[in-house]
Amino acid sequence: MHMLGYRSIKKNNKVDLYLSDKYDVLNDISDNYQCIEQVEGECVMKNFEKYERQYFMPPEVTYDWVKKEYVDHPPIWCSVDLRDGNQALIEPMSLEEKLEFFQLLVDIGFKEIEVGFPAASETEYQFMRTLIEKDMIPEDVTVQVLTQAREHIIKKTFEAVKGAPHAVIHLYNSTSVAQREQVFKKTKEQIMKIAVDGAKLLKELADETEGNFTFQYSPESFPGTEVDYAVDVCNAVLDVWKPSAENKAIINIPTTVENAMPHVFACQLEYVHKHLNYWDNVILCLHPHNDRGSGVATPEMGMLAGADRIEGTLFGNGERTGNVDIITLAMNMYSHGVDPGLDFSNMGEIREKYEQLTRMHVYERQPYAGDLVFTAFSGSHQDAIAKGMSWKDDGKSGKWTVPYLPIDPQDVGRSHDSDVIRINSQSGKGGVNYILKQSYGINLPEKMREEVGYLVKDVSDKAHKELTPDWVYQIFSDNYVNTKPVFHIDECHFKQVDGITAETTINHGGEAHVITAMGNGRLDAVSNAIKQYFNISYELTFYEEHSLTKGSSSKAVAYVGIICNGKVLWGVGIDADIISASIEALTVAVNKIEAIGSSDTCKDARMIEILNYIQANYIDITLDDLSEKFFLSKPYLSKYIKEKSGMTFGDLVKKIRMKKARALLKSSNMTVENIALSVGYQNVEHFNRLFKKAYNMTPMQFRNQK
Repeated sequence: MHMLGYRSIKKNNKVDLYLSDKYDVLNDISDNYQCIEQVEGECVMKNFEKYERQYFMPPEVTYDWVKKEYVDHPPIWCSVDLRDGNQALIEPMSLEEKLEFFQLLVDIGFKEIEVGFPAASETEYQFMRTLIEKDMIPEDVTVQVLTQAREHIIKKTFEAVKGAPHAVIHLYNSTSVAQREQVFKKTKEQIMKIAVDGAKLLKELADETEGNFTFQYSPESFPGTEVDYAVDVCNAVLDVWKPSAENKAIINIPTTVENAMPHVFACQLEYVHKHLNYWDNVILCLHPHNDRGSGVATPEMGMLAGADRIEGTLFGNGERTGNVDIITLAMNMYSHGVDPGLDFSNMGEIREKYEQLTRMHVYERQPYAGDLVFTAFSGSHQDAIAKGMSWKDDGKSGKWTVPYLPIDPQDVGRSHDSDVIRINSQSGKGGVNYILKQSYGINLPEKMREEVGYLVKDVSDKAHKELTPDWVYQIFSDNYVNTKPVFHIDECHFKQVDGITAETTINHGGEAHVITAMGNGRLDAVSNAIKQYFNISYELTFYEEHSLTKGSSSKAVAYVGIICNGKVLWGVGIDADIISASIEALTVAVNKIEAIGSSDTCKDARMIEILNYIQANYIDITLDDLSEKFFLSKPYLSKYIKEKSGMTFGDLVKKIRMKKARALLKSSNMTVENIALSVGYQNVEHFNRLFKKAYNMTPMQFRNQK
C-alpha cells in the first residue's frame, strides 16, 4: 500500500489518526462525520468495516488490579511445550525427543508439565505410559494431560494416566458465541451441560482409577465468551468437583485466540476472580496466546488481577503466533529483583536443545535469549554501556544499573566481551575500547579512543562486515603496536648523573647506530636520541601506562602520544618491563612522522660520532677540540655540521646545554646558579636570557609549572 500523508478526524474532537502536518488542516467537518482526506494515491486499508470488537466486558468493571505496581512473586509455572507446543510443530516430536524435552523442563525447574493429549495419537499415549511405567516422573513434579469433554476421550485419557503419582486432568470445552452458534449449534444451557457432564465423568473415573489426580477446567475460547456466562460454567463445574483445601481444583482462563488489549483481559479476569465459587480452594490459571502480540503483557496484568498459575512454553512456541513465552515472563520478574523459581542461567544450552528437538529457530531478537538482544552496535549505546560497566566495576552501585542492559548477560550464560558490544561501521570509540579492554586487557587513553574508533569503523565500512574481537585487535596492533617501517631500537643503556643519559642503539636501514643523548627521564633521553639521529622536532605530549588486565599479568602496556607539525601521532608498547614498553610505544609513534622516511642526515656515521662526542663533552667543548678530535679543519667542520644538522656548532651546543638544564630543573633541587654552571655558563644572567629565548619562560617559571 502507498501510505502518504493523510488525516482521519472523528467527532467529539477525538483524533484517530494523524500523519503529516505539512498538509492543510481539514475544514468544515461535520459533528457526526468521520472524514479521511486522501492526499496522494491509495492510502487507506480496505475492508476494516467488516471487523468489530468481539470481546465482552464483564457486567461489573473494577480496576483493583491497577493499584498493584508489579508482580512480586512467581506463579505456579506449567509448561505446555509437550502438548500445545508440540501440536504446533510441522514435524511433532518423536517419543524419544519428548522424553528428552521432558528432562530439559525438569532441569529448568518446572514442577508442573503438560505432557500431551493422550487420546490424540499413539505417540502421545505411549509417552504418558512410558513416564509412568519407567518411573521417570520426579516426586516433586506433576504431569498434566488434556482432554475434551467427550466421553470416549476422557476414558482413553484415564487409561493413559493410570498409576500416575500425581496428574492434573485438564478438561475443556468451547464456550464462545461463535463456537456455540457456528460450530456446535447449541444453546448456553447445552454447552454448560457438556462441561458439567465431563466434570462428572472425571470424578467418577478418578475414583475408579489408580493414581493421584487433580482436576482442571478451561472454558475454551474464553475471549469470545460473555464473561458472566464463562463464570457460570466454571461454577457449575466446581459444584460437581466441590474442591477442598486438601484437593484443590484449577480453573484455567485461556486467551485461546487473543482479541482484546491486555487491560481488558485483566478486567475480565478480575471479575472471574471475584465471582468464582469455592474461591479459597481454587487455583486461578491463565493460558495466554500471542495473536495480538500481547502474550506477555496479558498474563503480567492477569497476575495483578488474581491469577496464580501460568501455562506457557519455552520461547513462545505454540499454535498460530504461539503461547506466552515463559522465559520472557520469568526473566521480566528476575529483572525486577524477584526470584522466578525457574533456572535460565544456561540459556544458550536451553536454546540449543530447544532448537534441536523442535526444529524451530529462536529469533535473534527474542527477549533474553536471542543472539542479538544484549548486543549494541550503535556508538552512543556502546559508549554508555562501557561507562556503565566501569561504574559497576568501580563499586559505585550494588545493583545492576548498566544502560541498555536490563539484566547482566552473564546471568543467562552470555559473555560481556563477545555478546554485549559488537563492532561494525555504526560502532563508536567506546565500543572499540570495550572490546579491546574486555578481550585483551587494552584500556585506551581517552584521548586516543576516537582515532582508534574511526580507524576500526572505516575497516568495517569498507569490508561491509562485522568485525570480530580478534579482527579489531589485529587492526589495533597493525597500526599502533607493530608498525615500525623506518627504524627500531635494539637496546638502551642509561646513566644517572645529574639527570639521565641514554645510549640508544637505533637500527635504521639494517645498520645499528649508537646515539648518546640526555633527558629529564629515561623516555625523554631516548626521545632526544631519536630527535638527534633523525634531525627532527616533535613534542612528547602524552604518556600513560597500566598492567594488562587479561592474559599475562606480568606484562604492562604503555601509550605514547607525540605532536609533530600539529598532528598527534600515537604508539603503543607491550612488554614485561615498563621502560621497554614505553620505548616501543615512542618508537611506533615516531615511525609515523613522514620526514624520517626520507632523511639522509641520520645515515652519516661521522655526524653521529660528532654528535655523540658533543653530547659527552657539552660543558666546555670548543670547535678547536672537535677539529682536533676528528682531524678536520675548523672551516670544513663548521660547514659540515651546518649542512648535516641545520644548525651552527654554537647553536648545537647551546641546544644540548638547554636540554640538560631543563632536565636538571625538573629532576634536581639545584639552584639556578648551580645549574647554569653545571651546563657550561659562568654568568647566570646570560643563562637566564638564553633559556627564556629558547623556551619563552625563565628557568624558575619552567621549574614551577605543573
